[in-house]
Amino acid sequence: MSRSAYKGPYVDEKLMQKIEGKKGDQTPTIRTWARASMIAPEMVGFTFGVHNGKTHLDVFVTEDMVGHRLGEFAPTKKFIRHGGKMQKDIDARKKESEVAAAKAAKTSGK
Repeated sequence: MSRSAYKGPYVDEKLMQKIEGKKGDQTPTIRTWARASMIAPEMVGFTFGVHNGKTHLDVFVTEDMVGHRLGEFAPTKKFIRHGGKMQKDIDARKKESEVAAAKAAKTSGK
C-alpha cells in the first residue's frame, strides 16, 4: 500500500545524514538495512549496500529509480531453477551442442 499523501514519502533520516554534503562518485558503498526507504533525487549517483536478509547487495542509484524503494532492487529470494529429469536432459543437450560447436570452430580455424 502507498503512504498517505499528506504524510509525504518515507526517506530514512539516517540514510540522508550519511549522504549529506558528499558526492556519489567519491563515496564508498553506504550499507543500509532501510529497504522501505524511498529513493530521493539527492541519492542519485550513490551506491547503497541494501540488505536482503543475508548479505548486502550493491545498488547504484540512477535517475530512473527516483520514487521507488531501495528494497525493490535487492531481491530477498534466490530463484535456483525448476528441476527434474526433463530439465537435466535439456541442459545436457545444450552442453553437447556447445561442445560440438566449439570443436567445429576449432577445426575450421586450423
